[in-house]
Amino acid sequence: MIDWQTARRTAARFAKPGPEMSPAEVAEAVEELRQGAYRAEGPVREFTGLTAGSGTAPVLVVDRPTWAAANLESFEVLLDPLSRRLAAQTKVGPLGRAVGDRVNGVQVGAVLSFLSGRVLGQFDPFWTGGGDQGRLLLVAPNVVQVERQLKVDPHDFRLWVCLHEETHRVQFTAVPWMADHLRALVAELLEESRTDPEAMAETLGNALSRLGELGRSDSTASLADLFQTDRQREIVEQVTGVMSLLEGHADVVMDGVGPSIVSSVKVIRRKFDQRRKGKGGLDAVVRRLLGLDAKLAQYRDGATFVRRVTRTGGQDAFDAVWSGPENLPSLAEIKDPAAWLARVHG
Repeated sequence: MIDWQTARRTAARFAKPGPEMSPAEVAEAVEELRQGAYRAEGPVREFTGLTAGSGTAPVLVVDRPTWAAANLESFEVLLDPLSRRLAAQTKVGPLGRAVGDRVNGVQVGAVLSFLSGRVLGQFDPFWTGGGDQGRLLLVAPNVVQVERQLKVDPHDFRLWVCLHEETHRVQFTAVPWMADHLRALVAELLEESRTDPEAMAETLGNALSRLGELGRSDSTASLADLFQTDRQREIVEQVTGVMSLLEGHADVVMDGVGPSIVSSVKVIRRKFDQRRKGKGGLDAVVRRLLGLDAKLAQYRDGATFVRRVTRTGGQDAFDAVWSGPENLPSLAEIKDPAAWLARVHG
């Protein structure tokens, strides 16, 4: 389905160079981000009340091509069952399959190269190398580029970014079932993929007939939405609800902890929120097609959910989300915290 080597080469080739930095500046940024991740551990644990051991995941400070390669590695593992099923059902000859795989590899690599210039950090809960529970990736050139664009204190900004990403490590470490739950949802999503030629042709036809939706200003559809079955849309809504919770919770934590260890946190938050609104023109179109606007909504809606639940029911009421998958909010409940409170707490 995808030539992963081609994808990696494409992502590395088209990744834009980072900001100009001297060797000394590079070394300083790398070390400060690495130390920031460890420095954030204690304050995050204290604020959240979640118990997560120290050093349970490696902290990798990476450049853009390395970030893309790390994500492609995880994608390859997650998509392997679907790739095998497609290979078994496809009647295309070896040459045609090789060409198709490489074309898909170029497309995937191009998307990852675009994203590699925008991601500040990421916790990958699905990585299991060396027996660790996930891995924390901090993209140094992007952090430096944004801190320069915003004209904020670089030391404060680097620690602020680490607070958000460390919160994700704590979430998945203290709540070990969370990664398994998300992995199961992804597996079901892929299992629902229609792989026989007739069904794929029908899916493509339906997607083409809905292309006009992408041009409407009031539409929230992305390219991926056009190719999903009804069941897949239900699963994606579940995943979106979980990710909104995790991203919103991390935003609340970084703002809650921030004033005690990041002196310029208010300035950083104001300028960073302005940046999240994105640019106009082609950048806005690409973000819309890739679903990045929906990603930004996860931060906003998830943070609102966390704050309203905590304000209404207290910290104990909110902490019920970590008890089991049945207590996770649906996407509808993310937008209606009172409904989640009523369902879980009566």
